[in-house]
Amino acid sequence: MENTGSISGIKNIRRIKRHLLLLLGVCSLLTACGGDDVSLSPLPPGTTVVAFGDSLTAGYGAGPGQSYPEVLAELAVLDIVNAGISGEVSAAGLQRLPSVLAQYRPALVILCHAGNDMLRSTGLAAAKANLLAMINQIHASGAQVVLMGVPQPGLLLSTADFYQEIAEETAVAYLPDTMTDVLSQRSLRSDAAHPNAAGYRLVAEEVHGFLLDAGAL
Repeated sequence: MENTGSISGIKNIRRIKRHLLLLLGVCSLLTACGGDDVSLSPLPPGTTVVAFGDSLTAGYGAGPGQSYPEVLAELAVLDIVNAGISGEVSAAGLQRLPSVLAQYRPALVILCHAGNDMLRSTGLAAAKANLLAMINQIHASGAQVVLMGVPQPGLLLSTADFYQEIAEETAVAYLPDTMTDVLSQRSLRSDAAHPNAAGYRLVAEEVHGFLLDAGAL
């Protein structure tokens, strides 16, 4: 049974964080983008969006139709392609991304990757470089980017620092703690590294709220 108190508490915390990010402006992001607000261009209903990543995008740990991209598609009335592959590391994602962009020509890519790099200890510097290269590819295709942070494994979960560094260097729209907050709650995860259906729904709701606040919807 869902722990509604935990879900409500996380929603309130994430709502506050989201408004602080978008309305007050995180200073480092504003400095990186020359003082421009963190915002997204409007996405009309039916616009194609690609959710690109690994098992956190694919929806591992939940049933059919319960991944965050599928729930988000219903909330946002967008054509969201779930381009998540369980077990993929960022180097493989970097090689796969061009074909996905060419096939779907999305207006927006929600990028949530490199969790497996941390689980397998393949190198944080390489993971950061691969994500930066992915963002460059997405921008070159003409699409916008929303970057989602992923927690680094540990006793107390926290989003890996290199996601913030990437956001500062590229000035992309950034959701730092959504996955971390969900995976910090036992009632919202299927195992130590993946949300359950309720967790993925909360992720989708937070991304939907972020898109609204950023002007995309």
